[in-house]
Amino acid sequence: MTTTTDSKPAAPVDHLRFHRRHAHLAPTFGNDKFALRAEAFARFFGTPTFLGAQTLIVVLWVCLNVFGVAHFDLYPFILLNLAFSLQSAYAAPLILLAQTRQAARDKAQSDADAQHREALAVANTERQAQAAHNSAQLLELLEQNTRLTEMTKALTERIENLTSQMHQHLVLEHPPTNN
Repeated sequence: MTTTTDSKPAAPVDHLRFHRRHAHLAPTFGNDKFALRAEAFARFFGTPTFLGAQTLIVVLWVCLNVFGVAHFDLYPFILLNLAFSLQSAYAAPLILLAQTRQAARDKAQSDADAQHREALAVANTERQAQAAHNSAQLLELLEQNTRLTEMTKALTERIENLTSQMHQHLVLEHPPTNN
């Protein structure tokens, strides 16, 4: 017995389908050269390398001026304060912009994830409905099989009775002869 099924291979699922419309939010400042460098600079501000390098520069700055090696910024280090102010003037907007864009990306990611979860819930509901339908069909087939088995049993018993009656009738009409 050979069975054929007309099952088609399942189409590949695009797992990122809910995230694609938010792809433009991936780079924090855009895609041009300035934007990529600004993002790299903003990310560099929070690294241990930046903090270590800045600390080293401040210590060298203070030591050079306090011990008289150089006299470009004497105590109270007004030029150093000006450098920190300039750094803050550029760093703060970059960091705030990066945080704002990251919040937008996080919200978009959250929305896409929610849509994905909803799609999974709908698909799961459909699968459960299909499973319930299949179970109902299986129960119906089992009931039909039970009825057919009972009918087969009844017919088999009837055939056996008829066969037995025919044998008895034949034996009565033609008794066996002993030779």
